[in-house]
Amino acid sequence: MQKFFALTLMLCMLITTTTFAASATEQRAQINELSAKTLEKLYAKYPHARRVINDCYAYATLSNSGVKVLFIGSSHGRGVAINNRTGEKVYLRMKELSAGLGIGAKEYNLIFLLNTPDAWENFIAGKTRFGASAQSSAKIEGAEYVAPGVWVFQMSNKGLALEATLKGTKIYKDENIN
Repeated sequence: MQKFFALTLMLCMLITTTTFAASATEQRAQINELSAKTLEKLYAKYPHARRVINDCYAYATLSNSGVKVLFIGSSHGRGVAINNRTGEKVYLRMKELSAGLGIGAKEYNLIFLLNTPDAWENFIAGKTRFGASAQSSAKIEGAEYVAPGVWVFQMSNKGLALEATLKGTKIYKDENIN
């Protein structure tokens, strides 16, 4: 168990160091690349998602990693929201804290479908709030309604987390690279 904590701490330090070392232009390029890869995986699994994403008002992709140990857990990530009507891009950060029983670590992608101008404005302003969950699998398939005008796909990359938790998620503009 101590090795797990040490590895998690080292990984967090490495991610933080890597993020601060890259320029804003490099970070935007990395996020755009992660977003493109996320969409490729989504389209391979759900071919109809391409049409759905193109038809919605806006969408966002976030690449995340999280750890859950016994009663506490956290996740963090970064991504981009793209307005299909205006072409505007807003770079984002995500933080999530959870309380409840669980154990595991995972990397996953979130793809948000923002169906209205209000959903877009609330999402990029950090006003969209997400609720509780109870999960017991490595992958969640299909989209889930999470807030007015907002649907989300979650796709696991690697790892496994068994959990029954209450989560608080905050998505907000990354002021350092916008």
